[in-house]
Amino acid sequence: MAAGDITLFNEFKEDVGQKIHNLSSDTFKLGLVTNAVTPAAATTDPRWGAGGSTNLSSSETTPGGNYSAGGATLASSTWSETGGTATFDAADVTIAQNASNPNNARWAIIYNDSSAGKEAVAFVDLGGVTDLTAGAFQITWSASGIFSLT
Repeated sequence: MAAGDITLFNEFKEDVGQKIHNLSSDTFKLGLVTNAVTPAAATTDPRWGAGGSTNLSSSETTPGGNYSAGGATLASSTWSETGGTATFDAADVTIAQNASNPNNARWAIIYNDSSAGKEAVAFVDLGGVTDLTAGAFQITWSASGIFSLT
């Protein structure tokens, strides 16, 4: 896996069929976790909090500075279909530099903040432990969206 790769959790694919996620109207967030956890597509029932088999928030970086507990909201998220391809997208995520920001982020977790179960959608490989005190932190999504279903 290369830095910047986005991997959907297998459980997310099942959750869509069970109407847990409304990609058009739910609020999605991007939380940062340490290297104490290594997410994989096959991670069992990944969630941001208790209730599933894997509580990813238990490895969240320590909130501080410009990083709030639970992470950043994915602003302007959209779910659209064109020519048989459905795409989920959102505005890029930026966390401004601050000396009190976390200095040990390894993975970014996209999860559904509207769902009572806070089910996880995907994870982003940050390529290694990332220090958010050293400069502005930004995830720039692909021009073709965060992910597509074809």
